[in-house]
Amino acid sequence: MKRLIVSIVLLLMLVGCGGPPTQFAPDKETITEALQLTIYQTQSQIAEQLNTSQPEFNIDHIKVKEILASYLDNLALYHLTGSYDLKLKLPHRRLRQKNNPFDLYLQRQAEGKSWRLLKKNAQENQWSSYLITLPKKYQ
Repeated sequence: MKRLIVSIVLLLMLVGCGGPPTQFAPDKETITEALQLTIYQTQSQIAEQLNTSQPEFNIDHIKVKEILASYLDNLALYHLTGSYDLKLKLPHRRLRQKNNPFDLYLQRQAEGKSWRLLKKNAQENQWSSYLITLPKKYQ
C-alpha cells in the first residue's frame, strides 16, 4: 500500500513538471495579431528614424512549425516559430516578402481572455510585455 501511494505521488509530481498543454496554445488569429503588433512596432521605429509615414501591410500564409509550452510567472507561455508572407504598400510600389521567419513568445493572461506578446531583453535578462492590441487601421 505504501509503495502504491509513493508511486502515485511521484507520478503526479512528474505530470506537474510538464508545460501547459499545447491544445491551449494561441489560435491563428492571435498569432496574426502578435505578428502585426511586432511588425507595426518595427515599422514605427523605422518610419520615425526616417521621418516618413509608416507603410500599410498585410500578413498571410502563416505556418507554425513548432510550439513549445512552458510557464513564466505561473502563466502559460508558448514559444512559436514558423513563417509568414508579408505584403507592404509603399508610396510608389507594392512589395511582397515570402517565408519571413518568426519567433514569438505569447502568454495567456490569468483570466484567459487576452494574450501578451513577450520580448526578451538579452542585455538585462528580462522580459518586456505588450498586450496584443493594434491601432484601429490594422484591426
